[in-house]
Amino acid sequence: MAKPVVAIVGRPNVGKSTLFNKIIGKRISIVEDTPGVTRDRIYGETEWCGKKFTLIDTGGIEPESKDEILVQMRTQANAAIELADVIIFLTDIKEGITAADSNVAAMLQKSGKNVVLACNKADYMGKDFCEHYEFYNLGLGDPIGVSSVHGLGIGDLLDEVCKFFDEIEDEDEDDALKIAVIGKPNAGKSSLINRLLNEDRLIVSNIPGTTRDAIDSKITYGDKEYTFIDTAGIRRKSKVSDKVEKYSVLRSYQAVERADICLMVLDATEGVTEQDTKIAGYAHEQGKGIILVVNKWDIMEKDGKTMQNYRKDLQDGLSYMTYAPAVFISAKTGLRVNKLFELIDFVRDQQTLRVKTGMLNDIIAEATAKVQPPSDKGRRLKIFYGTQIDIKPPTFVIFVNDVRLMHFSYERYLENQLRSIFGFEGTPLRFFIRERDSKFEK
Repeated sequence: MAKPVVAIVGRPNVGKSTLFNKIIGKRISIVEDTPGVTRDRIYGETEWCGKKFTLIDTGGIEPESKDEILVQMRTQANAAIELADVIIFLTDIKEGITAADSNVAAMLQKSGKNVVLACNKADYMGKDFCEHYEFYNLGLGDPIGVSSVHGLGIGDLLDEVCKFFDEIEDEDEDDALKIAVIGKPNAGKSSLINRLLNEDRLIVSNIPGTTRDAIDSKITYGDKEYTFIDTAGIRRKSKVSDKVEKYSVLRSYQAVERADICLMVLDATEGVTEQDTKIAGYAHEQGKGIILVVNKWDIMEKDGKTMQNYRKDLQDGLSYMTYAPAVFISAKTGLRVNKLFELIDFVRDQQTLRVKTGMLNDIIAEATAKVQPPSDKGRRLKIFYGTQIDIKPPTFVIFVNDVRLMHFSYERYLENQLRSIFGFEGTPLRFFIRERDSKFEK
């Protein structure tokens, strides 16, 4: 499940960046008493009452302005509104409702998004606090008085925001297996989904960055239903200069979060690039099932060992995920495209494998007998027992005498022993090392 997205919007200089920093708990946004300081979108991860969400700070909206910078800021804010699940509309209680506030309110009403109205700079919230009543005229429900500087009313504001999260999660509830198609721009992600759909349902172009958003497409194959999520290509940060594209990258990362399995599409003609390793690495860190999809195989010059050599290049370039199966396809001709469904089902089974505790401990005992655990200053690592606590990805807790003695290389050795017996192809494994007397909290 992807984290909900909350965007703070409003006209310039109402305190959006100060509120953002207060909620995040860190000074991330630049705060100056000058309209237009926040020109780019800034986002961070935070939580309230156990509910995690992504918070976005935006530049101020001047709906009628023709100033070039303000027009760009309006474009960015519109992108944030489109992306967000919940919007905090921030106003200035000391200035009252302005024409710009009314115009922004009209934009938000047309968006159909969940909106929480906040009146900032309410530094004194005693019995004389009545200035907020005029904000009912915006037609966005009950205004909440806050002071982003002093932190007053922030809890009430976040309580209202979080009320929408359950509704969002209910909307997202879907039994279909979710597959995010990720990769660099122009690797052929949209072309692949169109081939799977057997129709040009998605925009396909050889211009990098055509896909701005993450688009869901439901596909039924055999008796199973799949949801494929086409994502914007993710470029290096230094290359992401287009204002709206930065939101596209965020949306792509969110697509990875809510997916069960990621198809990492690589351009066969380019090999494994540094950016490929970063994109695949994000899916790996999120614990997602991964299939490497090498596209444009139809235009590769081949000899008897081309595929074998390419597999070696994949293992070298993506050395942290040698567990991921690879398939060589052509989205253009359809070569091996249908094999993806077989691989997706296989990886799903691998993700949900459970190892019985007794069998796991037999494997650990055999592994430690073959290769002695590491020692330090005369003290040797002892592994008492292990147990599997979760799936998707398979997650194990290993209890030892001293966590400091568990070297990364020995943990990798234990992982390889498990993989040699159970496979776990296409899925990362997670290990938590705990001392036997410690209380484990997942």
